[in-house]
Amino acid sequence: MNEKALKTLEYDKIITQLTDLAGSVLGKELCRNLLPSSNLESIRLLQKETSDALRRIYQNGSLSFSGISDIRGSLKRLEIGSSLGTVELLHICKVLEVCSRVKSYSRQEHDQDSTDSLDEMFDALQPLTPLATEIRRCILSEEEISDDASSTLRQIRRSMKLVHEKVHAQLNSMVNGPSRTYLQDAVITMRNDRYCIPVKAEYRGQVPGMIHDQSSTGSTLFVEPVAVVKLNNDLRELELKEAKEIEVILANLSALAAENLEALSDDLSLLTRLDFIFARASLSKSYNGSEPIFNDHGYINIKKGRHPLLDKKKVVPINIHLGKEFDLLIITGPNTGGKTVSLKTVGLFTLMGQAGLHIPAFDQSELAVFEDVYADIGDEQSIEQNLSTFSSHMTNIVSILQKANERSLVLFDELGAGTDPTEGAALATAILSNLHRQGIRTMATTHYSELKVFALSTPGVENGCCEFDVETLRPTYRLLIGIPGKSNAFAISGKLGLPEYIIEEARGLLSEQDESFEDLITDLENSRVTIEKEREEINQYKAQIESLKQKLEQKQERLDTSREAILRKANEEAYTILREAKEYADTTIKNFNKFGKANISVRDMEQERSRLREKMSSVEKKLTVKNNTKTKKTLTAKDLHIGDSVKVLSMNLNGTVSTLPDAKGYLFVQMGILRSKVSLNDLQLIDEAVITGPNLNRTGSGKIKIAKSASVSPEINLLGKTVDEALSELDKYLDDAYLAHLPSVRVVHGKGTGALRKAVHNYLRRVKHVASFHLGEFGEGDAGVTIVEFKK
Repeated sequence: MNEKALKTLEYDKIITQLTDLAGSVLGKELCRNLLPSSNLESIRLLQKETSDALRRIYQNGSLSFSGISDIRGSLKRLEIGSSLGTVELLHICKVLEVCSRVKSYSRQEHDQDSTDSLDEMFDALQPLTPLATEIRRCILSEEEISDDASSTLRQIRRSMKLVHEKVHAQLNSMVNGPSRTYLQDAVITMRNDRYCIPVKAEYRGQVPGMIHDQSSTGSTLFVEPVAVVKLNNDLRELELKEAKEIEVILANLSALAAENLEALSDDLSLLTRLDFIFARASLSKSYNGSEPIFNDHGYINIKKGRHPLLDKKKVVPINIHLGKEFDLLIITGPNTGGKTVSLKTVGLFTLMGQAGLHIPAFDQSELAVFEDVYADIGDEQSIEQNLSTFSSHMTNIVSILQKANERSLVLFDELGAGTDPTEGAALATAILSNLHRQGIRTMATTHYSELKVFALSTPGVENGCCEFDVETLRPTYRLLIGIPGKSNAFAISGKLGLPEYIIEEARGLLSEQDESFEDLITDLENSRVTIEKEREEINQYKAQIESLKQKLEQKQERLDTSREAILRKANEEAYTILREAKEYADTTIKNFNKFGKANISVRDMEQERSRLREKMSSVEKKLTVKNNTKTKKTLTAKDLHIGDSVKVLSMNLNGTVSTLPDAKGYLFVQMGILRSKVSLNDLQLIDEAVITGPNLNRTGSGKIKIAKSASVSPEINLLGKTVDEALSELDKYLDDAYLAHLPSVRVVHGKGTGALRKAVHNYLRRVKHVASFHLGEFGEGDAGVTIVEFKK
């Protein structure tokens, strides 16, 4: 692909977005070097990889490749037998940790029966967990080796610690002893990696030892006392031994890494490749892209395509097809109407698709494989080369005509503009005719009416236009293929206030042929709008009919299923009834025969008849209960309110609604101290309790309806309140709960210092309608909750 077209169509901006989505340095490098391919099999493989990665992202979430460093230099040094430093070994460890994370990601919810193009790469990854664990065990950070890296290092550092303590003890005895008067400060300091004390210059002879440094004024000398010289020497020897042992540890780790050199190199290559693939998938997700279908016969069919660099919330999708009925598309319309965006969309989609990137369009969009894409778009004026806009465009067009062939896609913006309109239109017609004769897929935008006529009169050439709303004076940015665009100059001028007599004079200056052509375009546009409206109405009617048809079919299916079930159940019940009736009849006949032969009293016959009557009555009762069960009203979320009394059918317990049903129809019901989550279908509303009493305000029948049960919660929270506030709220709450006929309640007071709990218990002992109370057990809140039970 020529670099000029890549820049003109803003392919480089897409690559910048792609690079930002890669997590590793090497992955970003692959993204920056991504160019379109012209090999159909390579393109399809790239597209398949992008689609498979996108499916995994939607299924398992995003995958991060951050932490992958470029360890190629380190691997080269291992190859020649060199030893690596702590930083390089840590970089290898991070690569292996990312490898382990990526390997784990590949196993998440992946259907073992289905495979994709990434399985082979994921399976080839080798996390080398023992090597990564060993490096992490030995190296704590870039500057620190662990004491546990080796037993020798641990022993050396233990010895160093003892020597440090001896040095400090010796120097502390001098600093805090008789020699204190000779010192400038009572501190221990380091000079040249050796412990020293600051001695006043005038007392240098009083503190024997080696002088390592002096202050800028010369009044202080930093002396290493004789008593610690040997200890400092021992310390220095131990430091050298430590450095040597660290070198041995790093050499051992390097040797261990060298044993897995090939696996490390493969892991780095695979992780870089996967980072590149998942970056392409993340880019597709960002603009809701889809995989295009590629062909090698020059056919383009873009469905609802959106330019990826425009705001996806504002951009108007366009439909474009080229290469089947026609190979040359001429687009006309007003300025800023979307002509250039349409050109760039086709060109950029082609470049993106051939680079393995998804395009922001509907599924089943088709693109053709082109060996090259040529574009002459924008102002090519060059001051340095002393070229005008027309000359610069023409230089570019000449180059395109020399290089383009039937395997090329050519895009022209405002072809023939910048010169005399008559000559420009003639040149544009000749250029497009030449490309059309060669069968080169071409799109061009123009304002020339001559090119509209050329498209109407030439087979294999089609008109297109960007729609413009004259009423609002705004473009709709919709691309319409098959209809030439209208200039709308007179209509726009009239809307903007140009006097009508000037517009009429301008109309008179138009030739009869031009005027009739503009009238034809106007009629075509009006017909198109009418047809589109009618088509839209027809589609709505079709959608409504289809919806009604589906609903009717579903309803009929449900009815058929219900009828079959009802008939089957009725037949089963009828068979059962007939069988039981036959058994009753046989038994009865048998008994009467027995009564007739034997000398049986009338009393025994009456008892037998009573027994049969009781059996029939019990069957009738069962049928009545069954019918009542069938007619039980199905509850909905609107039927329930917090505090309603309900019966949980599966548990055969009565309770109170604590919460409203969620979206799935589940809610919490308080049944005494038990609070359970149940389904709406498992509940039955029951009548609220009615209580009577001599000290209560009665209704006309001497009864009082409990209204508070709808608003009283089975729990009160006193956390964060003072004792006075808590007892005041508790007093009112207990009265309401007792009137609501709650059998028990929970008082949440927390643990804290225990003051609030003690006050609550003292208060409860004085409440007459409280039967008992106790601290919550395990699962009820423990000592932070008190369970209160009322008298019945």
